[in-house]
Amino acid sequence: MTTGVLTEAWNEAPRVRLLADRPVAPGGRYVLCWLQQALRARDNPVVDAAVRLGNALGLPVLVYHGVREDYPYASDRLHRFILGASVDLAAGCRERGLACVQHVDRAGRREKGLIHRLAAEAAAVVLEDQPTFVARWQAERVAARAKVAVLAVNAACLVPPALIGDDVRGRYGFLRRHEPERAAWSTWSDESADVAPYTGHLPFTPELLENCNLDDLVASLDIDHSLPVSEMHPPGRAAASERLARLVDEVLPVYAAARNDATRSESASGLSPYLHFGVLGPREIMAAVSGASAGGQHKQKFADELLGWREWFHYQATQLAAPERYDRVAGWARRTLADHAVDPRPNMETLTAMLAGETSDQTWNACQRQFLIDGWMHNNLRMYWAKRIIAMTASPEAAWATACYLNDRLSLDGRDPSTYGNIAAMFAGSPSDRERPIYGRVATRSDGSTRKREGGDAWLAASAIRPAPTPVLGDVPVDPYLTGEPAI
Repeated sequence: MTTGVLTEAWNEAPRVRLLADRPVAPGGRYVLCWLQQALRARDNPVVDAAVRLGNALGLPVLVYHGVREDYPYASDRLHRFILGASVDLAAGCRERGLACVQHVDRAGRREKGLIHRLAAEAAAVVLEDQPTFVARWQAERVAARAKVAVLAVNAACLVPPALIGDDVRGRYGFLRRHEPERAAWSTWSDESADVAPYTGHLPFTPELLENCNLDDLVASLDIDHSLPVSEMHPPGRAAASERLARLVDEVLPVYAAARNDATRSESASGLSPYLHFGVLGPREIMAAVSGASAGGQHKQKFADELLGWREWFHYQATQLAAPERYDRVAGWARRTLADHAVDPRPNMETLTAMLAGETSDQTWNACQRQFLIDGWMHNNLRMYWAKRIIAMTASPEAAWATACYLNDRLSLDGRDPSTYGNIAAMFAGSPSDRERPIYGRVATRSDGSTRKREGGDAWLAASAIRPAPTPVLGDVPVDPYLTGEPAI
């Protein structure tokens, strides 16, 4: 039985969810390991689960990663970052003795239903358990059509969300369960494959991305070319490792004191893009933090951000049908915002002005231009940015849609449980706050924490006029949970 093989093959059961309870195919050629966002070969629970299952079945593991042109917000920025990570993924798999095949869908290289065709020749499918956006929808679609067992494995969190249970209502209750588990889940070792790499039949001709000029390849695709790659966040494992070293050497020693100061370059790790696409995992990051020479208060504060907040938002996402929808905002907050939906809005802005960072609000423009130029925004600025959108748009629902659109399209860490959780938190606050126009009892936020810094005014003024790309407005993609979802 599938569950019996799983029990023998996997020693981190809370990470694993049986997405399709079907038999293991006796004539399968391989165990298919399909990665969408966990784009790393090492410290990857999805790959390790596939290797364990393959070893138990006496079968090789076939790792697959593919990229289409028609996912929401497909752009040079996102495609180049993803493909750079994919090249390193394949190299890392080879070092582990695993076959990794890739595909970039485009004119002349269409492979309709490729993941389904790969699954048809597999004994079982192991994929990543992603609770948001297209990755979640596509995993559910594959599981619904597959004829074999489909296992979903969490690779994004240090502590598996399933271990927390489904009866936690607040962050402090979450922390009471999460914190005692961290030590037990902080160590790992990559599983060794007992079977030689797969070299048999494939239903397509794989790419050789390491031999491609990725810039030329991206330029040839039918995607948004008006949003360039981020120079601040180069793709790939080497860049992620450099960021991790910078965290240990420069950021962590002053983290508790500096993290809220957006004017200081050492105030943030900048690791969130690499976490979102799985180039780095939280276990590796926390191992580096634990071994650093920084003071305990700095390590504790960083752990609170990476584990206490990020994994809280991931846990929340697993409990929601669609974490990217407005109805995930606290009910009291939606009600008070609705009560003030007809209030005059003297600071309304067009979506065109907001996208370009050319509004009448200098601080907001400084925030937005980090998204436009860097593909990332300092967390302290994100809070002001999201709060102000409520006053800049025609309704609370329009504010939510605008925040998600800008975040998801421009930021390398958009489309993520953490960024959706942060936006939702900014649309709430404390129900005991006093009543205000437009916001009701939802807390507002000023830019004082930045302006009061030494040189803060000058920093905001300069940041608000940084030369930025001018992406075309384009169409806001359709919610894949409603209609018009792209075919796999």
